[in-house]
Amino acid sequence: MSRRRLRARFSKHGKVRFTSHRDVARIWERSLRRARVPVAYSAGFSPRPKIAFGLALPTGYSSDAEYLDVEVDPAWEAGIDDGTLVGALTASLPTGMTALAAAELAGGEPSLQHAVTSCTWRIDAAAASAREVSEAVSRAMDSSELLVQRERKGRLSTDDIRPAVHAVEVQPNINDGVRLIAELATQPRAARPGELLASLRVPLTLLRACRLHQWIATDAGERREPLAVAELSVAGAGVAP
Repeated sequence: MSRRRLRARFSKHGKVRFTSHRDVARIWERSLRRARVPVAYSAGFSPRPKIAFGLALPTGYSSDAEYLDVEVDPAWEAGIDDGTLVGALTASLPTGMTALAAAELAGGEPSLQHAVTSCTWRIDAAAASAREVSEAVSRAMDSSELLVQRERKGRLSTDDIRPAVHAVEVQPNINDGVRLIAELATQPRAARPGELLASLRVPLTLLRACRLHQWIATDAGERREPLAVAELSVAGAGVAP
């Protein structure tokens, strides 16, 4: 029988956002088992569940759009795309993690690691002046380069992240700072929310970051989500505004 792959989308909020990417993988292994999803295993001396995660979420960040692909037993006859499975997955996850959608993939879908080309972030930062931040964002988007320092193997290097900054919007003030909505590329080298703030060259301290969307670029020059859900579904999962 040909293999069958299931893709699930989930959110991560609250204290569970401080769990590492490796811990999240372990959580999902247990949760799939509790939800009675017949996960396929690798062969060999030490079989491992065939679960593949998308882009790692930095520890401490929250998300409305995390993904994983899991290979299941081809003989499994249970429904995959109905609310029953999503509910069973959510019930098996810890507080703060919510399954938002699940669906079987058609054959030939690339892995999440290779397919996702950009992410939309909500970034809250402490700032002395929202107007100063707005002006800095305008300068940055008009600039041909945005230089940041990165550390590789203990050595600092200067990189230009401007090609990775697709869009930045400054939203009305929040109680403790300013909010940015930014689309940042993940390929060929990802830009992080903290790096975007550093590139603006104004005093900014990252308070919170939430991944709102992950995007796959299509051959037609458009973009789509790996597994779309209605905004109402996300709001119903207890996602903070």
